[in-house]
This record gives sequence, C-alpha cells and structure tokens, in this order.
Amino acid sequence: MRTNDLTTIELAECVSAETGFELSRAIFVGGVSSGRDDWIGASYMKNPMRTFRGVQLADLPQLEKFTEQDRHEMRVVANLLPFKVNNYVLDELIDWSSAPDDPIFRMTFPVREMVPPRIYDLVSDALLNGVDRKQLEAIARKGRQDLNPHPSGQREYNVPLLDDEPVPGLQHKYRQTLLVFPSQGQTCHSYCAYCFRWAQFVGDADLKFAAPGPGQMTDYLRGHREVTDVLLTGGDPLIMSTPVLARWVTPLLAPDLEHVTNIRLGTKALVQWPYRVTSGPDADELLRLIEACATAGKSVAIMLHVSHPRELESEAAAAAVARLRSAGAIVRAQAPIIRHVNDSPHAWATMWRHMVRLGIQPYYTFVERDTGASSFFEVPLARALTIFLQAQRAVSGLARTARGPVMSATPGKIAIDGETVVNGERLFVLRLLQARDEALAGTLFFAGHSESAVWIDQLTPALSPSWPWESSRDRTRPEPIEGVSR
Repeated sequence: MRTNDLTTIELAECVSAETGFELSRAIFVGGVSSGRDDWIGASYMKNPMRTFRGVQLADLPQLEKFTEQDRHEMRVVANLLPFKVNNYVLDELIDWSSAPDDPIFRMTFPVREMVPPRIYDLVSDALLNGVDRKQLEAIARKGRQDLNPHPSGQREYNVPLLDDEPVPGLQHKYRQTLLVFPSQGQTCHSYCAYCFRWAQFVGDADLKFAAPGPGQMTDYLRGHREVTDVLLTGGDPLIMSTPVLARWVTPLLAPDLEHVTNIRLGTKALVQWPYRVTSGPDADELLRLIEACATAGKSVAIMLHVSHPRELESEAAAAAVARLRSAGAIVRAQAPIIRHVNDSPHAWATMWRHMVRLGIQPYYTFVERDTGASSFFEVPLARALTIFLQAQRAVSGLARTARGPVMSATPGKIAIDGETVVNGERLFVLRLLQARDEALAGTLFFAGHSESAVWIDQLTPALSPSWPWESSRDRTRPEPIEGVSR
C-alpha cells in the first residue's frame, strides 16, 4: 500500500485493547468541522494516519520472517522504552527486504541490545512468568531509572523559577533561548528509538516536561528580556492542530514581548508525516500562522530532525519543505550520529546535499546523549569526528554549515573541533559553542585523546588540571534583568 495521498494531522489516538491498533482521527476544534466535511468524507476516511506502538510492533505482518524469540525480545524492550511507528514510515521509508538491518527499521523498532542485560532479564523473566500488568510496570519503571531519563541536568539545572517556584514545562539553559514543552505536543508521529527525550513518552508523569498552557511562558518572558529565542519542543509541536499551536505562538507576537525575535519549532513531521504541511486539514492555516509571525517582525525557524538521507527523498517531504519556505520559514536540520543508522561519511554527505538542494540549512551534528538506548546507538567520539570531517570534505561549502560533532552536555554544547599533538601527546581540541555560564561560550580547551570514549565524562582534561566550567561561576538558573519584575 502506498500512502502518498494521506492527508491528516490533528490526532486523537484510539488504542484497541484487543488489537493494540491505533487509529488517528481528525479532531474538530470547538466541535465544528470548519467546512471540512468533504475532506473528512473522502481523503481522510479513505486513508487515515495509522500508528502502531509498543509491544504491538512485534505482531506486524511485515515481521513475518522474524522468529518468536525475536518478537519476545522486541516485547521486552518495548515494555521499557517507548516505540511508535506510523504507516508512512512503514510503507515509504523502511526497506523491508533489508530488515532488520535497514537503518530506518533500526531507528524505530525495539532491539534487545538497546537496554542493559540486567534490566532486560528482569523484564523478560516477568513476561515469561506472566506477572500482572501492575507488577510488570513497576519492574519497568525501576529499570528506566537506571537509563538516565534526564541527562545533562535537564531537571536539576534547566527548570527556571517564577515567583520562586519551578515552572512546569519550561527549560532555560542558555541565556537567550527558552525551551517550551506544550502539554498538547508531547508525542510524535513516530518515535526515534535513540531519542534523548524518551522519558516524555513512557506515561510517567514524574518524568515528563509539560506546560499546561502559555500563561506562565509569557509571564516568565516578561521578566526575562534577555530571551530572544523561544523553542517549542517536545515531542513535536506540529502534532498539534494549527489552532492549538496558535494558542502558543500568537502570545509571542504581543508588543510587550518584542524582545522575542525568533520562534523555533522543533519537529520531525516533515519527514515522518509530511502531509501535516502539504495537504492536512489545517495545513494552509499553518502557513498563514507563519506569515502572521513574519508580519509581526518575528523569524520562524523550523528545527527539522533528519536522521537518514532516505527521509528527504520522497516528493511529499520535498513539498512540505517547499511550502514552509514559501511562507517565510527558515528550515534548519540536525541529528546525532547514530550507530546502525547514519554512522558513515556517505550518509551525512548525502543528507547535507539533499538539504542544500531543498533549501534546508545543515545546523548541528550531535553526539548521541548518554540516556535511554545509548549503549546500542552511541559512536566513539574519535569515530564521530572522523565521520564528520570526511563528510564535510565530500561536499561543497554550502553544505558545510553544520557544526559538530557536538555533545549537548551539562556545561553546554561542546564541539569536537579536531585533533592535535602537543609535546608528543595526542589531544582532542574542544570548544564550548554554548555554555550554561555564558562567559565561557567560545572557550577552547583540550582533552586527552581516546579511541573508546563516547561522552565528555570519559575524557580527561589536558594542558589544564580541570575543565573550564569547574572553575567558573556556572550559574545554573538565568537571572532576571535588573529592574524588570517577574
């Protein structure tokens, strides 16, 4: 089945306990169809977006060649980490003749090696012994705590205060940029198994970032006029209908928030469900919302997550990018280097060429974060640097705008700029592109070379007894601008 004429986006997920099958329906804002009955009666009801999640992935007909042991392992891992795949990914992106080694399959389906053996064995034994759902979830919840659900100080350091109270659903790590997690946008069209935000999707309220409404966001911004950029993230803000998205975006256009000049939308919709932008029920409204932002003097940046060249090859994805650009949005793309998915110079060079052809600016090439399924997906820093440099050498200057490899760590965004030799010692050359203490932004420093290290905490400072941030004031919460009340 091909899905090129699918046309839905605003989602209501209805899970059948008998089948585990999830059908996405259109939701009419305010209970009215806004003249879309013809769309509902024809294209939508004929070709709805369908999503499959969790343990039910093991029972998909496309997996007929997989053994029962393979399926059991998938169910075990799916009880620990979140998995969700839609029919566009299944039908258009995965090469089933190459599964399980196909990169899009590896990116979206459970694999035993994604979790440590000790945790895997606990859940596997529970499943084989037929424990009840409550016991199984308790075991899984405990196992998730060992998977570092909130890396890089997200909960400890990034949550800001308003009237001396933590603000739910906001993160303010870098002075100029505020991250906002709209409660209605904390899911995606399909999940990436390596996602560092996997804790958003496991149904545990204690792990989830979610802002109930835009009120506290705007209150916080009025007291923090140093913020120029607001990033709506998740999840995926484009999972929301345009009217719901507008409830978060429109307040940012208010005259008293003129210091907010850039509105960013972090999304993978363009490559996982491009019909959100091309032909969905409120796709045109989305373009008008972007145009309204431009009219108000705001820049709209689509922060697109692209993990593999194949995601950019469909006509639907290209059309989605073109539509957003036609409305005045800037499209930038980023992703981590992921083992089994894109860990080759060819993959990255090809992605960057596709991006430039479509008018997308390569932005960041990240290092897989130390959370969730990182043990399966992580790439040693030395190899990540080789992949990045070889890919850059294979493309023209227009495609060399990506910065990387970059670790988004507790102190800030740490780029591995290269290698050097000092007094016969081989060293990594590192740089803080962004820093929690903004005085450190741009700082160059060194670390001893390692062929096996996958994260900054596995490196040792060189030419200095400590890391730059260890002797800094390292403010963990942005201070309000003097003379401006919160």
